[in-house]
Amino acid sequence: MSALNLSVKVHPIVLFQIVDAFERRNADSQRVIGTLLGSVDKGVVEVTNCFCVPHKEHDDQVEAELSYALDVYELNRRVNPSESIVGWWATGHEVTNHSSVIHEYYARECNNPVHLTVDTSLQGGRMGLKAYVCINLGVPGGKSGCMFTPINTEVTYYEPEVVGLQLCEKTIAPPNRSKNVSPMLDLAQVAEASAKLSNLLDELLSYVEDVLNSKQPPDNAVGRSLLDLVNSVPHMNNDQFAQMFNSNVKDLLMVISLSQLIKTQLQLNEKLTFFSATIGKN
Repeated sequence: MSALNLSVKVHPIVLFQIVDAFERRNADSQRVIGTLLGSVDKGVVEVTNCFCVPHKEHDDQVEAELSYALDVYELNRRVNPSESIVGWWATGHEVTNHSSVIHEYYARECNNPVHLTVDTSLQGGRMGLKAYVCINLGVPGGKSGCMFTPINTEVTYYEPEVVGLQLCEKTIAPPNRSKNVSPMLDLAQVAEASAKLSNLLDELLSYVEDVLNSKQPPDNAVGRSLLDLVNSVPHMNNDQFAQMFNSNVKDLLMVISLSQLIKTQLQLNEKLTFFSATIGKN
């Protein structure tokens, strides 16, 4: 498959690791680079992990600790054998003169490596995210070069990552910036999600009523999305929905009760062990 047909999906944990590496960089480092790990399937590069590679950039050369990068990758393979090298990342909003040299190394480690740039300087008030592939240029028998061409990039996430993102979102408001925000209980999360869903349904109904009353112009794309949404909802009456919801809530409460029971048993076992050891010494 051509490199230009690739697209990149980046998970939030990768962005957090890149920002953390940038914040921990040496005082004399202008930017930070590292290795991207993930998988490639049907032209989609899914980046699920990364790590930082120590390096130094001079005017005419780049020094990178490639042996360190290889050791870290081998250690990660023991934990996550499904993750392989898919490219490399760098902080900054543009491709530099040294990028082609670094990209040449990763081209030996994987086919069609992608280059991800993360703008930690927040130009324009946001953290820009771009991905590139390197296209070889030149004529037969003449000098050759390469050109970094941008490709489609988006942020994706697994369901457990959504909980972490929602928790981070709560720290954005000014009253919470100086406070520690703790995860909510499971039932509290269900209640909050239900309240948000109810508000979204109210907005949706208001929009539909405005369209029917000719207060807003109809949008065919929105209509098709609403039709797909309605068709995706299982057909059930109120009693069937209540039974399904109560059954799931009971299962959730059972899991919470078992986890609390195990936690109490472990704490009791620790106290009994400490008490027995104290008696044995006396």
